[in-house]
Amino acid sequence: MATVRAALIQAHANMPKEEAVKKHEGLIAQAAAKGAKITCLQEIFHGPYFCAEQDPKWYDTAEPDDGPTVSRMRELAKKHNMVLVVPFYEKAQTGVYYNTAVVIENDGQVIGKYRKTHIPHVGPCFWEKFYFKPGNLGYPVWDTSAGRVGIMICYDRHFPEPARALGLKGAELVFNPSATVKSLSRYLWELEQPAHAVANGFWIGAINRVGIEKPLNDAQFYGSSYFCDPRGRIIGKASETEDEVLVCDLDLDMIREVRNTWQFIRDRRPETYSELVGALP
Repeated sequence: MATVRAALIQAHANMPKEEAVKKHEGLIAQAAAKGAKITCLQEIFHGPYFCAEQDPKWYDTAEPDDGPTVSRMRELAKKHNMVLVVPFYEKAQTGVYYNTAVVIENDGQVIGKYRKTHIPHVGPCFWEKFYFKPGNLGYPVWDTSAGRVGIMICYDRHFPEPARALGLKGAELVFNPSATVKSLSRYLWELEQPAHAVANGFWIGAINRVGIEKPLNDAQFYGSSYFCDPRGRIIGKASETEDEVLVCDLDLDMIREVRNTWQFIRDRRPETYSELVGALP
């Protein structure tokens, strides 16, 4: 049986970058102590969700993909013999910034990155177009020591196409690091992603931060990170309010069993879908 022990880390991170990174170093160590072979952090883990306001001062928190934060995470991946999925604020060049996640293999090597494709600009606290260019790397899937991994970031989960692309490329485990608040999306949190899991026959790890990040935002990030199996069943869920390292054993053989039963991939009719990418409103 192909089983992988995976971890999701949710945390309150309304603090300076160095403090937030150190805090997550400790949480990653907890995941390692529990035997996790792959761990994903929350969206922009290294500080508050600054998109609740529009202020150019936050541009200074962006780093290149070989900057100090990713470098520290590479050391941790090697130290703990663990694959790490690390979302961060990426500086491609001055004035060009992305909402990005890197995949770091257990030997400390960065094997790829994903840039958030769908960028929201929704009040009262999701002003992301002020900070991020839309991603330009497509929807890659990576062969890691813990399975075939894909990534969607937060708002991407509201669109069926990224999940389908990852499923068609053979993703076994899809992570969705997020920052979302109760007043806007709570009822969707456990609706959309289990549906993606069923439609595409893969595991999903959904991560959300916790707490209220005043003075940036009065809304509550509601945690509730979870793992969902290819049948759409939530097999483990974290608290709504507390820092937590959620660890679950994922049976990757279930993917074959579910796909062989439902045959959604076989029965697709892509030749009939051209209007989906045509010039419709």
